[in-house]
Amino acid sequence: MTSHSEWGEKTSGLEVAKVYTQRIRGRNVLITGVSPEGVGEGTAVAFASQKPKILILASRTKEKLDKVAKSIRNLYPGVDIRTVTIDLASQASIRRAATEVDGMITKLDILVNNAGATYNSRRWTVERIEIQFGANHIGPFLFTKLLFPLLEAATKQSPAGATRVVNLSSHGHRLSTIRFHDYNIENKEVPPEEKPFSPLPPTFARVQDDGYMPTIAYAQSKTANILFTLYLQDHLQKKGITSYAVHPGGVSSNLGREHDEEMADAIAKTSKFWKNVDQGASTTLVAALDPALDVPTDIYLADCQFFPSADYTTDPAIAERLWRLSEELIGEKFNLE
Repeated sequence: MTSHSEWGEKTSGLEVAKVYTQRIRGRNVLITGVSPEGVGEGTAVAFASQKPKILILASRTKEKLDKVAKSIRNLYPGVDIRTVTIDLASQASIRRAATEVDGMITKLDILVNNAGATYNSRRWTVERIEIQFGANHIGPFLFTKLLFPLLEAATKQSPAGATRVVNLSSHGHRLSTIRFHDYNIENKEVPPEEKPFSPLPPTFARVQDDGYMPTIAYAQSKTANILFTLYLQDHLQKKGITSYAVHPGGVSSNLGREHDEEMADAIAKTSKFWKNVDQGASTTLVAALDPALDVPTDIYLADCQFFPSADYTTDPAIAERLWRLSEELIGEKFNLE
């Protein structure tokens, strides 16, 4: 249970940050996927409001990063803000970014894997991985691995469980488990337990001419975010690190900018209340800061409270299998021992 049962869908990220100011002040925080008018910006503003030691903003487009950084510096001129360009669809870019971060700080207290993308047609990462699985899961998996020594260093100066990895997922994960036999979504035959769940609304069940299923690809990547969290949580508690996955809620942002009108209308009907970016950041802040979460009892939060995720996201065997596949796709082991 979280510390504040009264918080919910309308809670402000700035309010959460103010309550947990002692969990932010003087600590190092890194947030990926920071761009204007997005959840990443709302999250960055909330953290900046309580004077972290160093706030690192990471995203693909330097101009957008610089715009957000300038805006936050104007709001909170005393905060040390750094920017790092990273393309989560390129493992070489991820490695360069991690090296750059390593040169900025000696410890990392909070890592927020906020970046996420959704596409309406097939695309590939540089390594020829389907882009939603590649950029939404494999990229953060590799980035977290490379930053792991900095996370370990932070535990020496913080209470057990206060060093956190927060992964942004979505209620959309309920539409698909991991398609281990077809993770690139090429419409290959898969066993029954990997098939899309039905009946799906026709728009979400859409199959492109090349066999690509955009909604299923997105859902698979969001399931991967929770399973990644589960594996981290199960293996890192002994090191004083914990991890949570969050659903930010329906947020008015640019995430679905590539959707056609039919898809945009279908998504609009999935939420009765659409949050602004400050409200969209609040659950991330709870997951990153609430002292009641130092000892994990669950893995997934929505509207600032624990929320049940699909059964397959709580299966350690599936999490282990995904971990091994992820190691294969980055070409090296991610050893937590």
